Amino acid sequence: MTYEIAIVLGIILVAVILFITERLSIDTVAILTMVLFMVTGTLTPAEGLAGFSSPATLTVAAMFVISSAIFKSGALSSVGVGLTRIGRKNYLLCLLSVMVIAGILSAFINDTAVVALLMPVVIQVSHDIKVSPAKLLIPLSFGALMGGVCTLIGTSTNILVSGIAEAQGEEPLQMFEFTKAGIWFLLVGVVYMFFIGRHLLPNRSVAEDLSETFHLGDYVTEIVLLPESPAVGVPLEKATMVKDLDIEVMQVTRQKEKIQVFPSLILHANDILKVRCNVDKLKLLKEEKGILLKSERKFKDKDLRLNDSKFYEAVVPPNSYLEGKSLKQLDFRTYNHGASVLAIRHRNEVLHEKLTHVKLSAGDVLLIAANEFQASKLRQNEDLLLISQTEHSHYNYSKIIPVLIISVLVVATAAMGLASIVLSALTGVVLLILFKCIRVDEVYKAIDWKVIFMLAGVLSMGAALEKTGAAKLLADYLIYGLGDYGPHALLSVIFFITFMATNFMSNNATAALLAPIAIVTAQELGISPKPFIMAVAYAASLSFMTPMGYQTNTMIYGPGNYRFSDYLKVGTPLNILFWILASLIIPIFFPF
Repeated sequence: MTYEIAIVLGIILVAVILFITERLSIDTVAILTMVLFMVTGTLTPAEGLAGFSSPATLTVAAMFVISSAIFKSGALSSVGVGLTRIGRKNYLLCLLSVMVIAGILSAFINDTAVVALLMPVVIQVSHDIKVSPAKLLIPLSFGALMGGVCTLIGTSTNILVSGIAEAQGEEPLQMFEFTKAGIWFLLVGVVYMFFIGRHLLPNRSVAEDLSETFHLGDYVTEIVLLPESPAVGVPLEKATMVKDLDIEVMQVTRQKEKIQVFPSLILHANDILKVRCNVDKLKLLKEEKGILLKSERKFKDKDLRLNDSKFYEAVVPPNSYLEGKSLKQLDFRTYNHGASVLAIRHRNEVLHEKLTHVKLSAGDVLLIAANEFQASKLRQNEDLLLISQTEHSHYNYSKIIPVLIISVLVVATAAMGLASIVLSALTGVVLLILFKCIRVDEVYKAIDWKVIFMLAGVLSMGAALEKTGAAKLLADYLIYGLGDYGPHALLSVIFFITFMATNFMSNNATAALLAPIAIVTAQELGISPKPFIMAVAYAASLSFMTPMGYQTNTMIYGPGNYRFSDYLKVGTPLNILFWILASLIIPIFFPF
C-alpha cells in the first residue's frame, strides 16, 4: 500500500464514519472530503472541483426543476383524486394502488416529490377506511424506491453511477437500460408486500383527533390580564409567563376582537389570552401577579375549531432549511405568519415541553395550530410538508400541457439516443422557462442544493480511488478472496455490501465509493463491468432496513409513528429477497 492510497483510504474512512453518525450534514461531509483530497495533493483543484461540472450533477439539478414544474402545474392532482377513490374501496386494493402508482411515477419523477404528493392522500384515505397510516406509508415509500430503479432518471443514484462509469471509460447507461431488471424488483416487491410484508406492518390505533394522536395531556386556559399585571404594555415575547414559564399563547382577544398572535404584540389590560400549559405550569400561572384565570378545560381538537383555527400535521422533509434549527432560532411564529407549534413527534417520542429549544430533524412531525390564512401559507412553505387537512392542488391548464409535452420530449430524446440525458434535461429546463411553465426564481428554489453539493463532493471519492490505485487495491482484495468462486459470487457480494452500506449512510455516497471498485474488479477479471455497475446502482437505491436508508423512508417515519424495528421487520426479508433475485437476474440481463 502506497502513502497516497493510505491517505485516500484514511480520508474515506473518516467520511464514512461521519456519514453514519450524522455529526455533520451529508453535503458538509462530502465537501469536506473533497477539500481534504485537494489539500493533501491527492487531487488537483481542477480534479477535485470537477464534480460541479459533471454531467451527473447537472442532470440531477435539471431533473429537480422538471419534477418541480410537473408538481406545481397540478398535472398529478388527478393521481391523488384517483387514489382516493380506489383506496376507499378496501385496504388490499389501496395497498396495491399505492405501490403501483408510486412505482410508476417515481420512474420518471423524483421519488421524494412522489412521496410528498401522495403521503397526504394516503393518510387521509387511511383515516377514511379506519386503517392505521402505518399500514400504508411503508408500502408508499418502498413502492417509490422500487419504481426509481426502473429508469435512468428514476433516482439521482442511477444518474451518478452512470456518470462514474462514463468517467472511467465505460459507456453511459441508457434511459430504459435499468427497466430490464428494475421491473422485476418492482413486481416482486409488490407481491412480497401484498402477501407477506403487510402482515409485518405495525397496526397502531388511529386516534379520534390530533390532540389524542399527540397525547396532549395539557390544558387550554383562558386568562385575563388585569391592569396591575407586569405583562401589560410589554411585547408578548418578553412577558414573564412566556419568557420564564415557556407558556404558549395561542390566541389574544381584545374587546371581543381576535388579534393575530406574534412575538412583538403589545399586551393591553383586560386582554383575554388563551394559553397552553400543563398542570404544573398552571399552578405557577395562578401565582402570577395581575392574572385572572377565566377557565380551564381539557385540550381537544374541537377547542380550536370553534375560533377559526384548526390542527395541522406537518413533517420536516429531508434537506429542509428547518433541519438542525430550533423554533426559537427560526422565529417560527413570524416565519409562518403566527401559526404556533403545540407538539413535536421526534422519532418515537412526543415532545410537549420547551418546544422552542428542540432542534428539528428530518422526519419530525409538528402539530400546528393555524387559521385558514396561516394554513395556506404553510402549504406554500417548501421546508414543511403539510400532511393533514389537505387540499387538492388546482389545475393550471395553461401549464399542464406544455409541461407534460416538454417532459415527454426530454425522456424520449434521451431514450432514442438523439441527445445525451444531460443535454436533453438542460434543454427541457430552458424550454420550461421560455414557455413560462416555471419562473427563474422557482428554478433556483426547485433545485435541492444540498444534494447537488453532496454529489459534487462524493464524486471526488471515486476520482481519488481511481487516480491513486486505491480502487485497484480493494478490487484485488475482492478477487483474491472470492475470485475462485467466479464472477457470480463477486457480483452477489458487491450487491450485498452496497445495500447494507446504503441502510446506514447516504445512498449516493455508497454508490460513489463502491462503483469505481466494482468497475476495476470487472476490468481486472477481464469481463464486462456492466453487471457490476448495475448491481451497485440497484443495490444503492433498494434500502429498506432503516429509516435513514433513503430520504423517503425518513419522510414517513414520523407520520407513520414508526419505530426503527418496524423497518427491520418489514425491510430485512425484502432486502434478502432482492439480494437473491439480483444475484440471479442481473447476469441474465447484463451478461459478463
